[in-house]
Amino acid sequence: MQPILDEILAPFERLVVDAGYPGDGSNVLDIGCGAGATTLAMARRVGNDGNCVGLDISQPLVALAMERTKVAGVANASFEVGDAQSYAFKSGYFDAVISRFGVMFFDDPVAAFTNIRKAARRGGKLAFVAWRSPLENDFMTTAVRAAAPFLPPAPAPDPDAPGQFAFADGAKVKRILEASGWASIAVEQANVACRIARRDLMTFVTRLGPVGAALRDVDRATAEKITAVLPAAFAPYVEDDEARFNAACWLVTALA
Repeated sequence: MQPILDEILAPFERLVVDAGYPGDGSNVLDIGCGAGATTLAMARRVGNDGNCVGLDISQPLVALAMERTKVAGVANASFEVGDAQSYAFKSGYFDAVISRFGVMFFDDPVAAFTNIRKAARRGGKLAFVAWRSPLENDFMTTAVRAAAPFLPPAPAPDPDAPGQFAFADGAKVKRILEASGWASIAVEQANVACRIARRDLMTFVTRLGPVGAALRDVDRATAEKITAVLPAAFAPYVEDDEARFNAACWLVTALA
């Protein structure tokens, strides 16, 4: 799935790298780096005299990121497996901290951002993107709505629980960062035009997210009913060989 995800998320990579870029020769931390796309992009941006470290809790993703880095020949990117909430960072080392949808999953966000702030030098940058509300991201909830008639009723989501939309409330995000000691906080709306190749669309919606999880658990007849209704549900987004949609997120910046 990584090539598909990289294609979809490429516009956010540019957004985060531009917002978090601290200058040539700088040291940057990428939180929730996944398979390393944003880490590699920032490593190239800061140049050979700089350094970008990607951190993720997933050993398989970090292994893939290391392999991609080797193939790409990017010498100033490295990766670690760990949880940013408790990782023993070198104090004051990083000139900037970035994340592309990697900071909404902490059990204790205040503790996590406090620990991350300590990793940054005084005045160092923070820049990340997080999803706004499900209501503003209709593409991302289309599969769930289409599958709902064939699945048991889902409990109402806890807005304070870790998860994809945990930072949907921009005011909440600001409160978390204030409590963590960050300054000059800006939480700005960003509406990003995204696209996915038509040939990849059904793979994407049937393997990821709540519907992907449900399809792994339901019986074959139910799975067939769900997959049968999905193409029509996504038809409004498809034009020619692509599905196009608007992604509503927050671009959050702050200083340590």
